[in-house]
Amino acid sequence: MEIEVRKLNALKKYEGEFVFDYEPPADLCLIPLCSIEGKVKVEGNYVIYDDDSVGVTLTVKYGLVGQCSYCLSDARQDIAYTTEILFVTETDEENYKYDGIKINLKTAVNDAILISQPNVLLCKEGCTGIDVTNK
Repeated sequence: MEIEVRKLNALKKYEGEFVFDYEPPADLCLIPLCSIEGKVKVEGNYVIYDDDSVGVTLTVKYGLVGQCSYCLSDARQDIAYTTEILFVTETDEENYKYDGIKINLKTAVNDAILISQPNVLLCKEGCTGIDVTNK
């Protein structure tokens, strides 16, 4: 889950791809009564620029499981989210910072998982909630 920038520069590998599975922390799911199912698949690519900044395109894929936010039935949703990130060696409020040697992708992956989550998990599109009519 690291990009070894100094090593890649020495090997003159300024562009590349990565794929790995990530076990997210249990508290990373923000939707009540839901959880992330299994491991998150992380894939992407990187480009090392002349100024030692590193552009990363990152995709996270995972499933959310739990109870429907409206009717409490079993629910599942597959999520795929792609983002572009810039890692820099100087403090910058808009980008991620790294030490110029290697990049740990954990924070960026956790952030992508948090941003990609829907506000609610539904059992089916258009769920109207619990039927409160006594039929």
